[in-house]
Amino acid sequence: MKQTIGQAVARNDALDKVTGRLKFPGDLDMEGQLYAKMLWSERPHAHVQIDTSEAEAAPGVVVVLTGKDVPRNEFGLIFKDQPVFSFDVVRSVGDPIAMVVAETEGAAAKACELINVEYADLPVVTDPRVAMKRGAPVIHEEKGSNILKTYRIRKGDVERGFAQADVIVEDDYFTPLTEHAFMQPEAGIGYIDDEGRVTVHSTGQWAHDDRHQIAHALDLPEEQIRIIYTPAGGAFGGREDISVQLVLALAAWKVQRPVKIVWSREESTRGHHKRHAFYIHHKVGATKEGKITAMEVRIVADAGAYASSSTAVLANAVLLCTGPYEVPNVNVDGYVVYTNNLRTGAMRGFGAPQAIFAAELQLSKLAEKLGMDPATLRLKNVLMEGSRLATNTVVPPGVAVRETLLEVTETAGWSEKGPERTPAAANRRTGVGLACGWKNVGYSFGFPEQASCIAELYGEEQPERGVIKIGAAEVGQGVSTILAQIAAQTLRLPYEAIEVHELDTSIVPDAGSSSASRHAFMSGNAVKGACERALEIWKQGERPAVVTYQYIPPRTTPFDPATGECYPNFSYGYASQIAEVQVDTETGEAALTRVFAAHDPGKTINPRALEGQVEGGVVMAQGWALIEDFIQQDGYIKTSRLSEYLIPTSMDAPEEIASCLVEVADPLGPYGARGIGEMTMMLLAPAILDAIHDATGIWFNKIPVRAEDVLLALKGKAGSSR
Repeated sequence: MKQTIGQAVARNDALDKVTGRLKFPGDLDMEGQLYAKMLWSERPHAHVQIDTSEAEAAPGVVVVLTGKDVPRNEFGLIFKDQPVFSFDVVRSVGDPIAMVVAETEGAAAKACELINVEYADLPVVTDPRVAMKRGAPVIHEEKGSNILKTYRIRKGDVERGFAQADVIVEDDYFTPLTEHAFMQPEAGIGYIDDEGRVTVHSTGQWAHDDRHQIAHALDLPEEQIRIIYTPAGGAFGGREDISVQLVLALAAWKVQRPVKIVWSREESTRGHHKRHAFYIHHKVGATKEGKITAMEVRIVADAGAYASSSTAVLANAVLLCTGPYEVPNVNVDGYVVYTNNLRTGAMRGFGAPQAIFAAELQLSKLAEKLGMDPATLRLKNVLMEGSRLATNTVVPPGVAVRETLLEVTETAGWSEKGPERTPAAANRRTGVGLACGWKNVGYSFGFPEQASCIAELYGEEQPERGVIKIGAAEVGQGVSTILAQIAAQTLRLPYEAIEVHELDTSIVPDAGSSSASRHAFMSGNAVKGACERALEIWKQGERPAVVTYQYIPPRTTPFDPATGECYPNFSYGYASQIAEVQVDTETGEAALTRVFAAHDPGKTINPRALEGQVEGGVVMAQGWALIEDFIQQDGYIKTSRLSEYLIPTSMDAPEEIASCLVEVADPLGPYGARGIGEMTMMLLAPAILDAIHDATGIWFNKIPVRAEDVLLALKGKAGSSR
């Protein structure tokens, strides 16, 4: 049989997408459907009184829903601290207050304008460093404090470590709120199916958890809730929190008719969570030979008005903020804090990009202060097999950061004399920057982790066709194709003979969320295990052969409250990237010209898909570093449209992205594979800022670094040298 693993097969959803046969959530329609529109808070913090009587009497209106209509008016990914509809108090301008369901979309929109809301303003706090101080306005009064969670790590003796250092670098860093800016805003349709189940046809990142949260809010058994996903037009973590699914379920349950909703771009911007803003203080010490002796880090993250996945994001950042290095003495303190900003949660990298941003800039500054090549400094300290993490536990086998660093420097022509640079015009200066990174694969810190799969094998004398049923959400990353390749390889069938069933919670088992770069590893193992067992019972004569299999990885453990000791993760992905930037000294523009990206997928399942992940991650990181700037002022959104919140286009993309795949097999991964989806975007930003410094001699400690920032800094530098 032809080898399937390692082949650049076409995506199994490509034809339906390019021909328009595939229906995205906004394309879904049903006969007799109603239309819904939502009313959002106009204030970042206030007591509210709501009068819906005029809206209820408007032409075409079927029902107006508020918090009074929700049996349990609460939801949340980890903590149920967010109301479905805010009824007494609003805590951000992202709080929905009511929803109108009407015969037409226009009627629903007009009726929303007739809902009368009286606001009694409350004190607003938008800086988490202020919000965590004693005496700050408390956003959730029942909690008594705005500090949602703290974590700490204590390894070795930091004071002694800094005393042993010949060089110490200490600095402050900031990364802003970030919008996911996926192509299609949230949309879907809710209805009652033929078996009387409340059904939502939409998209997201974890259908079975959507079902769980909806069942809780509606106070219904989970078997009375059905979630069907159609592929998403991008997600990047922004669809991990529930959005329209819950209100569609509520509306369909109340009116017993199909209800459709499509958010506008402005609604999407205010209605889904953002990447956390981070304030980081980082201190690192090293000997003159370049061995790191100690690190001390303080992190303050902005949770916004509600918890979402903030505690898990903070935990990741606290672990990863020392970089992919073995550090003998570590102190880390992390805080995530409520504010009146929009809630923050999962976004590609889940705390790693912010943590690595500070750690890698510190390593580059340390190399400069030591007069040492930055690649050499990193090679002296990178994690190796058997290294101990800051949590005082041994890193899982399959460590590959050294291999990615060697590969990327060789590919980029980096020698003992330093990196090669492309010649530039007279008014341009070329700089090159380097960064390394690591990120967990799968859930961390004791969170229950599993993936289940049903494999069905059909045929007469020989296996002819395989069907895979698994709750792995397709959000553009190509997971359906990857799992089909694993199934084909294991069942010894052609790739074209594998069908991956639509994600429908009434049919497919739970495989966890499309997050944490986990599906290639977790769902891949579930598919491989189910297919292996299906082959076994096929050989015993069972036709068709149908098997349900659950894969459970090694157990992780939570932080010890005092020391942070734990076994945080069962697998990691590793990467190294080099950025070449040309800075225009007349305009300040920093153009990303070339990127070299070395990633370890463990085993390459589909090289074309991996290259696409790398290229997409690079451009996303470019936007984060240079142009994307989500602005809230006093709790109000100032960048609510894509004309105001800029993201990179094809005209901005680097001239060259060289993707280098380094295969160091993960001993637990299916065929040795591990995930790389998040790793591709999480370390380019510090490499870009390192390159800007290489070109100009100026360090920037926050992003985005816009042309005007560079130009002002160049003018300031020129003025100070006179």
